[in-house]
Amino acid sequence: MFGGTIRPMNTTLRFANAHDAIALDRLAQLDSSVVPAAPQLIAEADGQLVAAISTRDGSAIADPFTRSAGAVELLHRRARQLGTAPRRGRRAAHILRLTPGA
Repeated sequence: MFGGTIRPMNTTLRFANAHDAIALDRLAQLDSSVVPAAPQLIAEADGQLVAAISTRDGSAIADPFTRSAGAVELLHRRARQLGTAPRRGRRAAHILRLTPGA
């Protein structure tokens, strides 16, 4: 280590609400992206929004100035647990398997 101590961060995962709109806009600007489609799951680390995903299409935004990749993965896992993660339809998967070439 570099002589400092690493303190664990308290991370909260929850659904976004109307009160999160400004923070989501700010996060999207930091990520040079757009706010993901609603509904969104968000991750807060020590009270600060660090990542958000759309449970509709799986798109994500994250704070590029923090270690937010783990938060994005947690959000995707939580969406799957809740049954809200986007899924590829059975028919689409079948078509992909039967398509020759590639």
